[in-house]
Parts: sequence; structure tokens; C-alpha cells
Amino acid sequence: MQSDRPKVLHCIGGAPLFAHALASGDALEPVTRILVVGHGGDLVRAAAAALDPAIKVVQQAEQLGTAHAVDCARAALAGASGTVFVLFGDTPFIQPETLARMAEARRDHAVVVLGFQTGDPGRYGRLVMDGASLERIVEFKDASPEERAITLCNGGIFAVDAETLFDLLDGVGNDNAAGEFYLTDIVAVARARGLTVTAVTCPEAETVGINTRAELARGEALFQAAKRAEALDNGVTLIAPETVFFSHDTHIGRDATVEPNVVFGPGVTVETEAVIRAFSHLEGCHVGARAVVGPFARLRPGTELSNGVKIGNFVEIKNALIGDDARVNHLSYVGDAHIGENANIGAGTITCNFDGVFKHRTVIGAGAFIGSSTMLVAPVTVGAGAMTASGSVITSHVPDGALAFGRAPQKNKPDGATKKFAEIKARKANMKKDPA
Repeated sequence: MQSDRPKVLHCIGGAPLFAHALASGDALEPVTRILVVGHGGDLVRAAAAALDPAIKVVQQAEQLGTAHAVDCARAALAGASGTVFVLFGDTPFIQPETLARMAEARRDHAVVVLGFQTGDPGRYGRLVMDGASLERIVEFKDASPEERAITLCNGGIFAVDAETLFDLLDGVGNDNAAGEFYLTDIVAVARARGLTVTAVTCPEAETVGINTRAELARGEALFQAAKRAEALDNGVTLIAPETVFFSHDTHIGRDATVEPNVVFGPGVTVETEAVIRAFSHLEGCHVGARAVVGPFARLRPGTELSNGVKIGNFVEIKNALIGDDARVNHLSYVGDAHIGENANIGAGTITCNFDGVFKHRTVIGAGAFIGSSTMLVAPVTVGAGAMTASGSVITSHVPDGALAFGRAPQKNKPDGATKKFAEIKARKANMKKDPA
């Protein structure tokens, strides 16, 4: 990856690679989830804790192979029963339906291996089958010409009886060129002990691993194509699907419309019949039914738009609740605020929420009208049905129904502009005569 960051912390759809692998098993309602970390383990551990503190993390101090990595989870799985699924943190596209089919096959077999058919098997390990029974996994370098002709390849994912797994691992050696303990060897160990082994297949695209920046980019493209197709299938209108970018957890209701060049960061929910107009960026926010956002709007984390809200061009909202049918239409910043229903926020309004140390909150009542270019210096409250005059700096509470002026009186100086322009032009002429 040419990176100081552990590979599994690189992101697709706004989530680290390992999070996609873990999420693929969520539909199976696992009793426990264990993450085995090696290089950069502290960073991965912190990311896992942020994702879900219930994830157990174990350390593989030495990287001695895939079987050794699984064996590092022995203590964490002590006394476990059922099925243990082993997935790779850099293989993000395994589908829940595939794992469900592996779980079903595991009812009748001690070990289930995931395979895929491909027209170009290349250097993948081959699955040698005898009917429904998996005889062995042969690595490319060890395969005969007949075995290399096999197009059923090893996808690397395993489902193993929990009460058998570690007995099988105890039978795995490292008598190979790399001196490593390979998880694939449990197939031969299981068969030698009279246990049954089989394979379940999936589309090749599910087994794509991420090892380079180019593969990460291709993985992102695959993810985005799938999310766009899902949105269209769910009744969302995408005007130009190829220009819309989703995160792993984006949820958009039916009959919503998304215009071109919209980016959804993590944590976005958009309700039915909302419209997200072109060139908008949303992250960590909720957009109510029939709301309109953009064009060129930015919704930051903590934003809650109620039903029928209108957020216009070049407006930024952060950590704010905007009530039903309220409007923030032009060139405004609203942060750390509560805007009441049917309020109107004029162009160029700013909630001045940060004093250099602390954040403060602005409250605007229902039906209030905030004049253009109003500076609301938080903490401050504008009452229901109140109004601020354009160009005002509001620093104290405005009662319900009141009109607040917070600007200096205008003064006109006769011929002031004429004199000022003459002064400026004279100064410029003198600079040309004497550049020094």
C-alpha cells in the first residue's frame, strides 16, 4: 500500500476494510467477534474500539502464517460451540448470503471452504473436489498440470466446527518453504481424521482482496456501483448515478431524488421524497421527508433537518436542529443551534458559536425572521415570531414578537467619496513617479 497506515485501516465507502469483513457476518448474529491484529495492532485496536467496543482484539505478535493467526484466538474462543467463520480483514466484499450458505453446509461437515469459479485461475490455490467432498487444496506452485487446469479456486474463507477447530490447528505443521503454518492445511488434517470437508462457491468478485492502492481504487468503484444499483432498486432517483458517492451506511428513502455530484459521508439518512441537489456534501446527518438540500450545501455531523426544511446554495449546517418547514436558503452558516419550525434565516446569516475556547448555542423560535447578514453571537436566543434587522449583530435575548436592531447608525459625508477617490488616485500617481 506504500503507507504508514495498516492495510486494513484503509477505507472503502468511508469504513476501514476490516469493518466490511466484520459486517458481512452481522446477519448471522454472531455470539462474539474477534479481530486478530499484527502490524500496527494498536491503531487497528483503537479503530475497532471506536467501531464497537464489544469486538475482542487479540495480538499476533509474530506473523507465522494464517493458521497461527487463527490460533491466537484460542483463549478468546475457549469453550465456544457452533461455527467459527474465518475471514480476511482485507477482503471486504464477502456477502452475508454467502456466509449463510456456508453456515448451512457446516451442519453436515466439520469444515467448509469458500471457493469461486474463474476463467483465469492464475496462481490461486485450486480446490480438488470428489463430488461434494473437498479432497485437498493445492497451491499453484505445488499443482500438477492437471490440477492447474482446475478452475475452482480457493477463496480463503473458512467455516469450521468450533469444538474441532483448535484440534485441527494442532495438527498443522510448518514444513514448507516459508516456514509458516497455513490454515488451508486443516483440510488435509480433517480428512486424515475421518471428518468431512466441503466447499461452497460464490462469485469471484466477492473474494477480491485489497493489497495495493490500485486495488483499493477498484474496490471503491465496485462498492459504489453496488450501492448505486441498490439505491435505484429501492426507488431512489439518481439523475447521474455515476457521479453520486455513498458511504457504507448511507440510507435513502424511496422517492427521494439525488442530483449529480453529491457525496454522502458516513452516518447519513435521507427520508422519503427529499431532494439532494447538485454538488452537496452530507455527513453524520438526518434529512427529513420532503426536505430540499442544496445545491452546493454542506451538512456536517449532528445536523437534523425536520420535514419540509429547505437548505439552499452555499449553506453549511453543523450540529443543529432545523424545525419543520424552516428555511436557510443562501450563503449562511448555522452551527450549534436550534431553529424553530417555519423560521426564515436570511442570506449571509452566521451563528457565531465559538469564542476561541468553548462552543455556545443559538436558539431561534418558531416563525422567527432573521434578516440578511445577521451575526448571532452565541449564547443567544431569538424568540418565536421575532425579527432581526438586516446587518445586525445580536448579542442578547430577543423576546417573542420583538424586532431587534444591532447596527451602528448610518452617517453620510457630503462629497466624502469624491475626496477619497481623489486622494487615492493622487497617491497612485506619486507611486508611479517615485517607485522607491
